[in-house]
Amino acid sequence: MRDGPRVLRPDRDQLYWDQVDLESQIESDHLARVIWAFVERLDLSELYTGIRARDDVAGRPTADPKVLLAVWLYATAEGIGSARALERLCRQHAAYRWLCGGVPVNYHGLSDFRGAHGDLLDRILTESAASLAAAGLIDLDEVAVDGTKVRANASKASFRDAEGLTEFEAAARSRVARLRAELEADPGSAERRRRSAHERAARAVADRAAAAGRKLAALQEEKKKREKTHPQEEAEKAGSRASTTDPDARMMLTAHSGFRPAYNLLVSATTGTQVILGVAVSERRNDTGIAQPMMADLEDRYGRTPKRLLIDTKAATRGDIVALARHPSGAITVYTPPPSDKERATAQSIRKRNWRRRREPTALQDWRARMAGPEGQRIYDRRRHIETVNAQLKNHGLRRFILRGIKRVRCEALLQAIAHNLRRATALGFAWA
Repeated sequence: MRDGPRVLRPDRDQLYWDQVDLESQIESDHLARVIWAFVERLDLSELYTGIRARDDVAGRPTADPKVLLAVWLYATAEGIGSARALERLCRQHAAYRWLCGGVPVNYHGLSDFRGAHGDLLDRILTESAASLAAAGLIDLDEVAVDGTKVRANASKASFRDAEGLTEFEAAARSRVARLRAELEADPGSAERRRRSAHERAARAVADRAAAAGRKLAALQEEKKKREKTHPQEEAEKAGSRASTTDPDARMMLTAHSGFRPAYNLLVSATTGTQVILGVAVSERRNDTGIAQPMMADLEDRYGRTPKRLLIDTKAATRGDIVALARHPSGAITVYTPPPSDKERATAQSIRKRNWRRRREPTALQDWRARMAGPEGQRIYDRRRHIETVNAQLKNHGLRRFILRGIKRVRCEALLQAIAHNLRRATALGFAWA
């Protein structure tokens, strides 16, 4: 008789019949359930219209668009950006398996879906905020606006000048022609498929090179216009260059990394509740003059404008302040610190400055007066909430865009904004069902 330990050892050759109850795998208040309840109430008819597999037409059924949208929203909320990683999670993770409900997904379909429905995602973002406003959980009277730089999926080395782009495009076109000739001459089907894939990849590179050339021409035209108004500043800058990886990306000064390929993400959000009302992706390096476009965006979305706008210095110009104070839909009071006066100004320059300010429009005089008082400073202090929103977006994966091209990047930003609002709705106690 042996006195060794008795343990249950693994037997991986044995066959098992498992009964899986997906409903019991996640809690009743799990974020995945919140997201599915939100997606269920959306009008996604335009997604179903494009499905070619019909009851009276032969063809393999496709994955339900509601499942794809819900899976991406939950993945975005969890900071997952890779389509391949998401495919694995849909097979292995309880929450993703619950969302799929047995619907098979693959990374090709997931990747294509994420970057293809910008206008729909834009509408969904508006509906998410409008629902919270209708429930009285957020106030649209006070809005903060800010821009934050987000790294693009491109490297510094991918930026080339006109001569470099010409050489790059010529080499890419030559490779496409060579691969096409090899493909036509090769009789083997397997080898033909492999070479066909190589040709498609080479053609994509050539197309990006051509797009970079067009972008470079636009940048050079923009530089010529700025040379007329800022000749010294433009003379100090290096020549224009465009990326062969992501032609829409531009070199921007980011917060911690110096100059990097990036996009400028513009966000408008409520103060206090920190719900995102609108997002825009821009190629502009600075935020100067974004006040009026962002207010026009909010009016298009919600049919009204806020009463108070909290925005960073220089993002609202003096012309913006005057125009918004006279807005046709109602005056918008701008809260932004005036630029600092020069410390070593001469007595003559001070007299000229005071003379000009006495003759400024009433809207500018009121702006200077309210920003000099404690009430104006107290209201402007709430602008810090938009910094919290930007930090939350970056903490959930928006430190660097995964997609390329401004249209697809916009889709990624909108998914992040919708996922953020769903998290905020849960924190505010709102039920989508």
